[in-house]
Amino acid sequence: MADLVRDKREKQEKKVDKMPADGTRDKEKHYNSVIFYVLTFKCLGIHNVRSIFVFVRVCVQTGPSKPFPVTDVLKILKEEIDNKLQGEKYEAQRSRELTLTLCEVIKNRVKQLQIPRYRIVVKVHIGQIIGQGIQTRSGFLWDPSTDTFASHSFKNDSLFCCATVFAVYFE
Repeated sequence: MADLVRDKREKQEKKVDKMPADGTRDKEKHYNSVIFYVLTFKCLGIHNVRSIFVFVRVCVQTGPSKPFPVTDVLKILKEEIDNKLQGEKYEAQRSRELTLTLCEVIKNRVKQLQIPRYRIVVKVHIGQIIGQGIQTRSGFLWDPSTDTFASHSFKNDSLFCCATVFAVYFE
């Protein structure tokens, strides 16, 4: 009984593994970690495709190939925030513009590090120093083994800035 099942499975595998009659592969596509091989069979004299077999080989990567460079991101945060805000005075409208500008600049600089498979989220708060405090909260589906963050704070006579870069590993 086991021999019959094995023989049947082998016959099915041989049918699937056959190359087209003319021995050509029409397309080979690479999309992220999935490689599709599309094989076509063509009949003589008929111009349409009779059968298409798609073979999928999935390469699963269970974790990052290298750890997220937190120290490099901290340097970027410190450099950008200190340069932009060193001599600034707090103005509500100007702070909105600075927040957006800092977010974009920091995100682009972190993306230039070319860290594969990480989603980068940048959060910047700028506020006036008038004796108050600030509490913020961020929520993510977080995997402590792969996901991380880097944070930097800045303060001068009239404003404060808190910037955080979240790196969430995308499988």
